[in-house]
Amino acid sequence: MTSTATSSRRDDVEGLRFIGPERLARNLQAILVDLIELHLQGKQAHWNLVGANFRDLHHQLDEIVDTAREASDTIAERMRAVCAIPDGRSDTVSATTTLPTFPAGEVSTTDVVALVGDRLIATVATVRQVHDEIEADDPASADLLHAIIDDLEKYLWMVSAEHQQA
Repeated sequence: MTSTATSSRRDDVEGLRFIGPERLARNLQAILVDLIELHLQGKQAHWNLVGANFRDLHHQLDEIVDTAREASDTIAERMRAVCAIPDGRSDTVSATTTLPTFPAGEVSTTDVVALVGDRLIATVATVRQVHDEIEADDPASADLLHAIIDDLEKYLWMVSAEHQQA
């Protein structure tokens, strides 16, 4: 098949598909990089966690990491479905994430609770910030955001409760 025939076939298929506007791609990309960074920082915390209640928090971090990784995959695949190109390269993620840098070295369980809580808040804030524009551009993509918000806010509650006094 010639490149012209391939190009023509691609155009025909894409003519039948929803092609999201640039704003949708930009907003989904913002969510994607924060989810990837949350996954990476959660793993960093998981590996370098020390102190009281280590084991429970260690396992909880794995759950957060898995959820962030799965959510980033869902967002990237949605981007491809609406004809956008996700960019999860490490240099793109580090240059565009809203999450602050995670400290190097061992981190106490008390500090990890605060640090991971802050990163969950920042990630949810990004999702909420772009939600209305995504809803206007593509309600199907917005539906995905609801599950992400629900999952991350649940983890925020659980992590925050770790060191609260009754």
